[in-house]
Order: sequence, then structure tokens, then C-alpha cells
Amino acid sequence: EGTLPDPKAPLTVGLDGGYVHSCEQRSRQEGWFEVIVGKSVPAEGAAKRFAFVNAYDKKRKRRLFEVLHSQGVHANQPVTFLSDGGETVRNLQMYLNPLAEHLLDWFHVAMRLTVMGQMNKGMRESESASLSQSVEKHLESLKHHLWNGNVGPAQTVIEVLKLQVEAETMSPERKKLLKALEEFDGYIAANREFIPDYIDRYFNDETITTAFVESAMNQVVGKRFVKKQQ
Repeated sequence: EGTLPDPKAPLTVGLDGGYVHSCEQRSRQEGWFEVIVGKSVPAEGAAKRFAFVNAYDKKRKRRLFEVLHSQGVHANQPVTFLSDGGETVRNLQMYLNPLAEHLLDWFHVAMRLTVMGQMNKGMRESESASLSQSVEKHLESLKHHLWNGNVGPAQTVIEVLKLQVEAETMSPERKKLLKALEEFDGYIAANREFIPDYIDRYFNDETITTAFVESAMNQVVGKRFVKKQQ
């Protein structure tokens, strides 16, 4: 009859990107290339790892599709994709499966917020204490909104922060923070449809980060950086 087989249990796919240097690298500024690393974890059975050089692999989606197919994934199979939100990785996972859900990895969101918090602390020597305290309070609010999947309110807080930080004359530290806020604003806007209610998923023991991909990333990138190996 041509009907699809009964789907297996849900499958989780984590994708992450990293940069390694070419063995022909002449300086620290050139010779770098992007490696995409992924790990596909079924509810039952063995996980599979895959990796490719983004600039050279012309059949990126086919590679990922074949990994999923080898694990018995069909068109009616529920699949959860988690990624860092970068355009390269985001485009790779789209349209591979009609029942897939695509989520922004919480680790990368939290990491960016932590960096901005450190920038704010570094601003204390050159800016007023009241500004630093206000920025800290709003960053905590921003993290809370994103953790709860409230994207609209989070974007409002980002706008307030940018207005607070921007001024006619700014210290180098203040300029860095403003640039980071502007980049984070674009990052959230580009990934807003992939931001779930993280706290709800967390309490339901559902995956919210690509931490399980880190071992695969370390195997690929770490191996390439072994000093004795070219």
C-alpha cells in the first residue's frame, strides 16, 4: 500500500561548529576552516557521530540525511534538532524531516549572557556604579525571560539595555558591551522561532543543550590540534 512503517521512539540530533587550522597555515589569521560536527542519539540503540568540512562538502544535507536514514528514521519519525543557532548549521537541519522540531541550544544562549555579564563587570572602573548595577539587573531579567521561552519580553529588555549603554561618549569597555548587545539582538531575532520554554523541557527531562556533542567535537577538533600531528 506504500504506507510508512510505524516510527521508532524520538531521536535527538545535536549539531555544533568549530574552527581548525590547515596544516598549510602561514599565520594565525589565515588557513582556518569550519568543521561541522554532529551526534545522532536514538532513544534506543547506538548513537552515531558525523563531521564534515563545511566549505568543501557539497552534499551536506545528504550526509546528514543518510545518517538519520541508517538509524531507521522515516518521514513520520519525530526528530529534535539542537544547534548553536549559526546560519550554517541552521540551514543544514531545515526541511530534512516534516515532523522535526528545531531548538536553539541553551548552552550557547547562556554563554553569550555570561560574556556580557563579564563585560559589564569590566565596565565598572570607567563607568558609574549605577549604570553597572542597572545593566546587571536587566541581564538577569533577560536570562529569566529566555529561560522561560518569553522571546518578546526578552527582545524588549535588549532594546532597553542598548538604550542604557549607548551614549555620545563611551569608554572602550562600554563600546564592547554595546556591540555585544547589538549582536545578541540579531542572534535572538534570527533564532526566535527556535527558542522553546527551556524550564519546561528541563523539568520534563528533555534535552536543552548540545553538551552531548562536545565529546564528538573534542575528538575531531582536539585530534587536529595535537602538536605532533600534521
